[in-house]
Amino acid sequence: MDASLDSNGKLKCSIEYTLNKIGGKWKTVILWHLTVDGTHRYNALRRLLPGVSHKVLSQQLKEMEEDGFIDRTAYNTIPPKVEYSITASGKTLLPILEAMHRWGTEHGSESNEKGEL
Repeated sequence: MDASLDSNGKLKCSIEYTLNKIGGKWKTVILWHLTVDGTHRYNALRRLLPGVSHKVLSQQLKEMEEDGFIDRTAYNTIPPKVEYSITASGKTLLPILEAMHRWGTEHGSESNEKGEL
């Protein structure tokens, strides 16, 4: 698998490119919840992801917003209200997320039986 850069500085390997965009411990889980469950506020996402730190969640949300996978809508209210939702570009990742979900469902019990989870 060739993961070098082309003449424009872009990754040649499409798998590495995809992992570069949606990699990270929480990105795929965040995308799954926003795609399947719909719009969420920051604290709702935080409750869905036990163990994620404020810094990491904020960073991964910002990266996915910059990549165009999610929208961040801030409302000028007191207290401040921010909502995150999936974009059309983010929805194109659904087949990948569904495949990961199927694989985890099929193989997760095997790992659990071996004490790997």
